[in-house]
Amino acid sequence: MNKRIITIAIVAVLLVGLTIMKLLSNKAAAEKKIYIHDTEAAVLVDAASPEMHTFESAFMYLGIFEPFRQNTIGSDAQGKIVRLSVEEGDAVSQGQVLAKVDDEMLQLQLENAEISIEEKDSDNKRYSNLSKENAIPEMQVEKIRLGLRSAEVQKKQLQKQLRSTNISAPFAGVITKKMVDLGSVIGGGSPLFEITDISSLKLTVSVPERDILKFKLGQTVSVRADIYSGRSFDGKVVNIGIQADKTHNFKIQITVKNVSRELLAGMYGSVNLQNTSSVRALAIPRKALVGSSKNPQVYVLRNGKAILTSFNAGTSDGEFIEVISGISKSDRIVVKGQVNLQNKSKVKTTK
Repeated sequence: MNKRIITIAIVAVLLVGLTIMKLLSNKAAAEKKIYIHDTEAAVLVDAASPEMHTFESAFMYLGIFEPFRQNTIGSDAQGKIVRLSVEEGDAVSQGQVLAKVDDEMLQLQLENAEISIEEKDSDNKRYSNLSKENAIPEMQVEKIRLGLRSAEVQKKQLQKQLRSTNISAPFAGVITKKMVDLGSVIGGGSPLFEITDISSLKLTVSVPERDILKFKLGQTVSVRADIYSGRSFDGKVVNIGIQADKTHNFKIQITVKNVSRELLAGMYGSVNLQNTSSVRALAIPRKALVGSSKNPQVYVLRNGKAILTSFNAGTSDGEFIEVISGISKSDRIVVKGQVNLQNKSKVKTTK
């Protein structure tokens, strides 16, 4: 019997050992098949130097569409959310109730306040009649009147607190964030929703000092969105910066009606202006641009590495972007292959 047990144990150990060896062998084979990116390997890119470019009479200034209004909706009330009427992405109208906070205790307090007012009002009438007959001092009557006024003020406070348990939309828009769920317990001032209004959009562009006089408040301008090639939208200049930044660029804000919701916040946009004269300036291909037009950047080659570099952009004609400062004519910039790059990546060029 003991020999049989020993034999079974030996066989089990051998099977476990064989299984482990097989698993290790499979792991080694799998690791050989896995591609491990060599972070030290140079990335192949196309590069070019900035060049002088003639921007014709139609000038373009780049920007990003932003919501006309965006607000975080908080709560004045505190308690448990007992009703939630919206989800992210829902369109809501101004004044629409989005959520309801438990108001049972406030209702009871209001009922008690109304009983107190009824009692004090009755006392006030009775004491007033007694005062007319000089049966009680006037001071006592005045005390009853003040008590009645205090109870009425308390009732108004409770009514206001009750109204605040209905969380409403301050303006029409879309719920872009929902920060609570049904049953959540919130405190006063807790953020509940983010609402965004894109019935109109704001496009802010940076305009070089030499072009600032081309814009006037109330001026109608042609606005384009990159996603809608060849289409234009009517925009209105609503704000002109009164102070230039360090690069002598001024901020111009344009509003665009967006009733059909064709445009979305975050899209690239541009303002197009006609002019009688052209401008010749240092420029780079627009395809070299990395990031947003608010903070334009390109990869500049330095000692075999791609260095992410910010620069100040001027006008654009759709194909080229004017360089005001931050990049020199002798620099080499990446115009193709940026998607594979990170700051300080090693690179090699095709030319």
